[in-house]
Amino acid sequence: MIIDWERFRKLFPHLAEEMERGVARVSIEAFRVDPEEGERLARGDPWAGYNPDVIDFLRRCDRVEEAEEIIDYLERRGEITSERAERLRRQLRERGLRSFGEKKEPGYYLRNL
Repeated sequence: MIIDWERFRKLFPHLAEEMERGVARVSIEAFRVDPEEGERLARGDPWAGYNPDVIDFLRRCDRVEEAEEIIDYLERRGEITSERAERLRRQLRERGLRSFGEKKEPGYYLRNL
């Protein structure tokens, strides 16, 4: 919604004054689309209740063969659909293992609190 400043000032005189003076200014540096993730971060423990997904497992792999085994395993268990598994395999073939993100080394979650 777009509103001109004069109309805003008439509707919200105190708020307009605070905005002009810069009172109670709050900078927003980032926002979260996922409210659950935002709540986790607000509580101070970014990994509380976190459940790794297929991409997290693939980022721990050293070789393409390991990644293929993980995709096969998660597909067999029904944790990913056949369609998702095929998209992951195609990405792995066409763009490589690191296309899923940099390698997650041991201690990754402890270092990234």
